[in-house]
Amino acid sequence: MPVRMRARRRDEEHRTATPLELFFDLCFVVAIAQAGRQLAHALAEGDPGHGLFGYLMLFFAIWWAWMNFSWFASAYDTDDPLYRVVTLVQMAGVLILAAGVPRAFTGSDFTLVWFGFLVMRLAMVAQWLRAAHASRGAERRTALSYALGVTVCQVGWLGLLLLPQGDVPWVFLCVGALELAVPGLAERAWRTSWHAHHIAERYGLFTLIVLGETIAAATLAAQSALDEHDEPSSLLPLAGGGLLLVFAAYWIYFAVPVHRHLRSNRQAFLWGYGHYLVFGSAAAVGAGIEVVVEESSGRARLSAFGAAACVTVPYAVFLCTVWLIHSRHHKRGAAQQLVLPVSALLVLACTLAGRAAVPAAGLVAAAAVAAGVHLTSRQGAAPVE
Repeated sequence: MPVRMRARRRDEEHRTATPLELFFDLCFVVAIAQAGRQLAHALAEGDPGHGLFGYLMLFFAIWWAWMNFSWFASAYDTDDPLYRVVTLVQMAGVLILAAGVPRAFTGSDFTLVWFGFLVMRLAMVAQWLRAAHASRGAERRTALSYALGVTVCQVGWLGLLLLPQGDVPWVFLCVGALELAVPGLAERAWRTSWHAHHIAERYGLFTLIVLGETIAAATLAAQSALDEHDEPSSLLPLAGGGLLLVFAAYWIYFAVPVHRHLRSNRQAFLWGYGHYLVFGSAAAVGAGIEVVVEESSGRARLSAFGAAACVTVPYAVFLCTVWLIHSRHHKRGAAQQLVLPVSALLVLACTLAGRAAVPAAGLVAAAAVAAGVHLTSRQGAAPVE
């Protein structure tokens, strides 16, 4: 039988991610893989403008749907049969969205993407209405505000289907801004009881999934190149550099206990919204490595410099964003504060190395980790990268 959907306590002990949440995250891997694959194809074909815009827009849909569920679940997860069924419906929605990613990229046909998003949002509205039914006063108004906001935004996304193709960027910017405003507007009267340790764990686990997809994309690209050319020696430096980049990204992200920083809605929202760039840039690194592999095997329509930038630019964005929203709050002194920004600049400089850019950037990332560890041990600060 369904239970009353009461808010969970902020100080609840041993609050961790559930198997259902992990299953939910795994379904998003499919959508992330589709977006990354289309980005890599567009970049390799020498069409970065179309590829980047399509990637940023579709990754926003993926990330925002994941965000909506994760913050709601942190406050209201009842884990009863009805909650599980509605969550499974959301998972079906993201798979529909993933199936529509190629059409959205190549033909600007957003029908399947919109329908998959609709399935997820209807399930999300149902969750908020259930929470409103079980609450009173300001909490009830907040839940109803979320339900109304999500519904209005979903109607707004109809512009992708009904308006001319030239208006798609404006629809994305306007409705996307409205989506970002909904949580702040809804929680003016009452703040949902999200759990700082739980939400930090959820973001960390999703970061791991994105990094895993980056490794998978790079591995498949290398395997394809080997099948065609059978020259592993040319791919070894690239593989080594790619692994260093991903391993360093893991180390840098998980070096600090960020849940201690998430004390207010303002801090949490800025941190949570900033992960659009963290997740998006991490996944784009995998697409960039695919492009570098294709360029090294003569299958890409861009220069070695351009292919290198497909890796170094998103990795620099990753480093800067992690520092800005995540790591800097736990650093002591100018030396520690400068490690990631300086490393980002050095990674960008590696672009000039052309085909040697990925191994060079990997060495820079490894050096950043080593420098962070050394400064931490010397200054006796909390663990940082």
